[in-house]
Amino acid sequence: MARPKKPTNLKILQGTYRKSRANKNEPKPEIDIPEPPAFLTDRALEEWNRVAPELKNLGLLSRIDCMALAGYCAAVSRLWLAEERLKTEGLTVINERGKTIKNPLVDVANAAAKQISMFASQFGMSPSTRGNVQAEKPDDDYNPLSKFKKKSAYKDPLDEFL
Repeated sequence: MARPKKPTNLKILQGTYRKSRANKNEPKPEIDIPEPPAFLTDRALEEWNRVAPELKNLGLLSRIDCMALAGYCAAVSRLWLAEERLKTEGLTVINERGKTIKNPLVDVANAAAKQISMFASQFGMSPSTRGNVQAEKPDDDYNPLSKFKKKSAYKDPLDEFL
């Protein structure tokens, strides 16, 4: 299976954007924090409120990304709940036949962690993608992506007279 393409905003933040390879017809949704869906749990809403402003500041979140962010937050909530129960129940349980087996919550936690990793990489939140992002907090009236465009090494000699 081919590696999924990165969004242009993430390429710009990582410094890997090439105009010659850019999709000229790529949709450019307005950068904004969407309303969280009603189905999110309290724990998922906490995660939403923690990461959504950061993603918006980096220019990586728009209203169209609502369900992807909701999936990430729901997976965080599931992982948290599974790990909390595993603390008290332990990694193994006794089944109806009296045999010691792996607690099914281990599979729930592992599946949630895998989903978190997938969604986090789509938003540039994984350690490997974050290491490539050179982000600074933008001004409120400034385009957050313009600071991350590569600067030309050429200096116009007439600039000092302007």
